[in-house]
Amino acid sequence: MLKIGDFSKLSKISIRMLRYYDELGILNPEYINKESGYRYYSPEQLSLAFRIQALKDMGFSLDTIQDILKTYDDIDNLKRYLLLRYDEMEIEVMEKQSKLKLLKSIINRIGKDCDYMKYNVVIKELPSRYVASLRGILPGNQQDGLLWDKLSKQIESQKVEYTSPCFPVTIYYDEGYKEKDVDVEIQISVNGKYIDTEDVRFITTEPMTVASVIITGSYEQLPEANEAVAKYISDNEFTMSGPMFNIYHVNPGMEMNSGNWITEICYPVTK
Repeated sequence: MLKIGDFSKLSKISIRMLRYYDELGILNPEYINKESGYRYYSPEQLSLAFRIQALKDMGFSLDTIQDILKTYDDIDNLKRYLLLRYDEMEIEVMEKQSKLKLLKSIINRIGKDCDYMKYNVVIKELPSRYVASLRGILPGNQQDGLLWDKLSKQIESQKVEYTSPCFPVTIYYDEGYKEKDVDVEIQISVNGKYIDTEDVRFITTEPMTVASVIITGSYEQLPEANEAVAKYISDNEFTMSGPMFNIYHVNPGMEMNSGNWITEICYPVTK
């Protein structure tokens, strides 16, 4: 029989962890002296200790190790656990690589592009929404107020209830920048079900992954913020997968002071 100290040295497991394994029922001493409380292990238990350590080194939690040990001799079951852990680690590696690329791109831009860190670009999932939608051709940029007026008038008779928050959105469909005849869609989230009007459609949007940045203040920041998102997408090897849009969390209709406006710029992306 081996004292706990000797077993600790041979198994490379600390005495504290051996006691913890005993509490969990993963690795119990072969014998405990009732008078002294000393714990003793058999040499044969070293193989179990090494097995536990190997599974820990693979990243399995102690709860999962406990489950694995119950059927360790079942080769098919063991292989299933190992394959699941392999898949998990592959995802972890890809996430780490993505973060490393982001760090590298930021490090390379520091000192060259003073605005790059000014805007906090993130990748996020937008859920589907039920919205009132109106698309039209505007005579020029920054004139989507014309569409909002039309939408409001056409749905007024239905007493439409907006969600809170209602996430007013403006989507820009033109492939490139245009001074006039701008193809724009507006959307606003609503509760309930309503009937389409002459120009307004009530639709459920698709969930999507976007590169997003939020700016606080006037719309003069939009060009810089758009540039920051474009650089992020390029540096992190994303592909734009749809028209960009803005979510006006706090807009001129809600707040007169432009310093309090909150705008979220979104670019749908895929990896």
